[in-house]
Amino acid sequence: MRMHYGWNELKEIDFMSLLPVILPVIAVGMILILIALMDLYKHRKTRKNVLLWSLTIIFVNTFGPILYFVIGRKDQEKI
Repeated sequence: MRMHYGWNELKEIDFMSLLPVILPVIAVGMILILIALMDLYKHRKTRKNVLLWSLTIIFVNTFGPILYFVIGRKDQEKI
């Protein structure tokens, strides 16, 4: 039984067969990022740490927008 696989095994993977699985994940991630950035931009006057949230949304891929919607939207000031 072989316990270690090297870089040569990557040549044997058919990436075109994985494409139907990978593309929806990438699309959902991009949609989440766009919606979170639009919401942050629309409410930038009432949000705290706009720069920090925008960097988190962009660079923490799928989890950044989810964190923004769960935690960041509670940042708004009570009017």
